[in-house]
Amino acid sequence: MSDYILFSDTDCDITPAYAKEIGIEGLISMPYSIDGVETHPYVDFDTFNAHEFYEKLRGGVLPKTGAIPVSDYTTAFEPYFAQGKDILYVHFSAAMSMTFENMRQAEKILMEKYPERKLYTVDAKGISIIGLAIATEVAKLYKQGKSAQEIVSWAQTEVDHWAVYFFADDLKFFKASGRVSGLTATMGSILGIRPLIYMNDEGKMVSYGTAKGRRKAVEAIVSKAIELGDHVADYPIYIANCDCMALVDEVSKALRAQFGENLNIQVFDVNPTAGSHCGPNALGVCFHSTKR
Repeated sequence: MSDYILFSDTDCDITPAYAKEIGIEGLISMPYSIDGVETHPYVDFDTFNAHEFYEKLRGGVLPKTGAIPVSDYTTAFEPYFAQGKDILYVHFSAAMSMTFENMRQAEKILMEKYPERKLYTVDAKGISIIGLAIATEVAKLYKQGKSAQEIVSWAQTEVDHWAVYFFADDLKFFKASGRVSGLTATMGSILGIRPLIYMNDEGKMVSYGTAKGRRKAVEAIVSKAIELGDHVADYPIYIANCDCMALVDEVSKALRAQFGENLNIQVFDVNPTAGSHCGPNALGVCFHSTKR
């Protein structure tokens, strides 16, 4: 039995069912709020109804997100420390949220109480499926018996060999969040323009261009997989969507045409907290890459 357990968070698109499937024992819920009512995924509900959530956003709802308090981290971590277990936490990008300042405060409190325990972290430098992809790779190493230190060392280089490229259908959600650099106000005023976005090696969302219409946006994302892909067919390729399965089918068809019909494509809903920033009909592709 390993002397440490795996943690991740819901901002990595990981559900309790998927966590159990790959061997992640702890899952921290990252909240969002609508009209002042805060909701914690998989705490306040069991199953995420993506269509229902994104329909609310289509109807004009603009959710908000925020950092979780120090106490949420201590509550999540302490039972395992008390059992004599260390923790390896694969989390979404620390560059995207002040919540990790609270995590470090919680770590300090717990280390004073459990000085023999350790909290190891792997920063996925991204959100949504890139976090899921990296957590999945970490879980494979965990099952192979790799130590926490070995996995952290692996992550220092391998995290940057996963890239995610995506587009937003309605700029207002990203503009409201303020988390994407390179966006201009004029983008949102041009009918049919989709900003193209990626997660850089600092873990920040950056707009690198635009596409006219959804089809061109899909083509632009697939072209990035072709340009930057590294042994793409040897790894799963992940598609995350905000309630736009028709686009998923289109992207899947284009990817298989390029990389082979046997391509292992995994499709996931963008979690509601991340989805609060990108809005309905956003879609992204995560793949093994030469660089980000």
